[in-house]
Amino acid sequence: MLAEDSPLPQSIGDVEELAQRLRGHISQLGTVVPPGGFALHRAQQIASVSVPDGHLPGKVHLVMLAEATQSLITTAQVHGAAPTKPMRRCRRWWPQLNVLRGSVFAVAIICLVLAALAPRA
Repeated sequence: MLAEDSPLPQSIGDVEELAQRLRGHISQLGTVVPPGGFALHRAQQIASVSVPDGHLPGKVHLVMLAEATQSLITTAQVHGAAPTKPMRRCRRWWPQLNVLRGSVFAVAIICLVLAALAPRA
């Protein structure tokens, strides 16, 4: 969640925003990990605590939330509830209907122009 080279939040508002996002991740991951596990219980306990007053205590709480979220991700991957790599679906590209209509119209105009320019026998 937070890499070692990630910049830390500069204001208490940034800390609050990141904490809220991590709580959302914990909530979403709570539905895919086995219930009653230690990682889930710990993450939910940390997420239920509000961000402490002060910039440095807020950052410490944010790191704890990030570590708990990462632990839940690992638990979900171990139990097969989450893919280890994001899955990419190959989807065939289809042009939009108006593009097809325009192409047919352009070909028809070209055919008419070529027919008009063709020598008559």
